[in-house]
Amino acid sequence: MASFNKVILLGNLTRDPEVRYTPKGTAVTELGMAVNRVYTAENGEKREETTFVDITLWGRTAEIAGEYLKKGRPVFIEGRLQLDTWDDKQSGQKRSKLKVVGEGLQLIGSRPGGGGGGGGGDEESSSAPRSSKSAPPPKAAPSAPDDDEIPF
Repeated sequence: MASFNKVILLGNLTRDPEVRYTPKGTAVTELGMAVNRVYTAENGEKREETTFVDITLWGRTAEIAGEYLKKGRPVFIEGRLQLDTWDDKQSGQKRSKLKVVGEGLQLIGSRPGGGGGGGGGDEESSSAPRSSKSAPPPKAAPSAPDDDEIPF
């Protein structure tokens, strides 16, 4: 039987990431993310629902999240679902929680405080076509290729 476990989320962080390290030195970060869904009910009323998702990041991705992300910041996460199960110490009952293990992270929006530098850009501006005000570079005159430069 074939299976596929992939999650793609775009939302805002509900808390600041806190990087911790395992005894072997691997970075791990727990994130909380709010993902909004806007829809129209049968009566024509627009409604919005929010889903809160717990995400775990490992390694360099966890360190990057701790360095660049803050509460409220939009982020794009790719990952997989994982079911954690444990015995509740107080009640003795089996407990479980579905969470996302992040395998990829993309920062959305510009850096706080403005500033240029590559990367970033909000979603709308990064997908908009860019117009160039400068003239295109001049074309070089064609030259006859040497026999040594023929690629076959």
